[in-house]
Amino acid sequence: MSADRIVVLGTGGTIAGRGQPGTDLGYVAGQIGVEDLLSGVPELAGVPVACEQVAQIDSKDMRFDVWQSLAARCAHWLAQPDVTGIVVTHGTDTLEETAWFLQRVLAPAKPVVITCAMRPATALVPDGPQNLVDAFTAARHPGARGVLAVCAGVVHGAAEVRKVHTYRLDAFGSGDAGPIGYVEAGRVRQLREWPRSVADPALSDAVARAREWPWVEIVTNHAGAGARTVDALVAAGVHGLVVAGTGNGSLNAAMEQALLRAMGQGLRVVRSTRCLDGEVIVQAGDALPAHPLAPVKARVDLLLELLA
Repeated sequence: MSADRIVVLGTGGTIAGRGQPGTDLGYVAGQIGVEDLLSGVPELAGVPVACEQVAQIDSKDMRFDVWQSLAARCAHWLAQPDVTGIVVTHGTDTLEETAWFLQRVLAPAKPVVITCAMRPATALVPDGPQNLVDAFTAARHPGARGVLAVCAGVVHGAAEVRKVHTYRLDAFGSGDAGPIGYVEAGRVRQLREWPRSVADPALSDAVARAREWPWVEIVTNHAGAGARTVDALVAAGVHGLVVAGTGNGSLNAAMEQALLRAMGQGLRVVRSTRCLDGEVIVQAGDALPAHPLAPVKARVDLLLELLA
């Protein structure tokens, strides 16, 4: 059987939002089923498709159990020889976290393309339909692999994609690395390599079996930061901490001492930066381990590490 089918997994989000016709304000996310979304895009007629509604939520409310279900359904469909790739409809708020979670857990050799919208389906000019078409284009591109995010004609990799604007249609960026490519006139113009990582069956199994997930929080360094937040979280029983440092991961002295005390008690601590671009450059004498990705993705990695 030739590989030509695209599987679409719906999770809700603004792309499935419904509100007062003709406006992009006052809508409720996750109201339209994924099959109905596709039926409203004539450009996709004739493409072999299978659809599943994995969840129907606003992505600000993303939960671990939805991640589990999504990873399981992706794994199922990726194993089917006639499936070219997967398109996931998702809200924009936590898209970057889901993308990195799926890349870490699945390390897919086929493309898993997450797409979204900044305007609901009932807006005067919704952006979801074009994003869906572009996502299908990326999912069907020869040689495409890994978890991708496609929005406003831009193809981002799971490790780099970040939401960088509250309202614009092109709300995502890829920082210093830049996008993987662009979807132009129904074709992908590729600029750099697709995401690539090594599958870890033990990690996938740990995610599938998880009933309780580790408690990992992000704390931020800022003017006037101190030890109180860290101490309170440690006292409450947190399992891990990611600290979003200023600049090159720099920390208030009192906060750093609190984090070092937490590490001394066996707590896992990871240091990232709140800067939009760049990564923490490790220097001699650094007492806290650094992570190269954004704080929310460092948190995903720490969650998975503790879970495994």
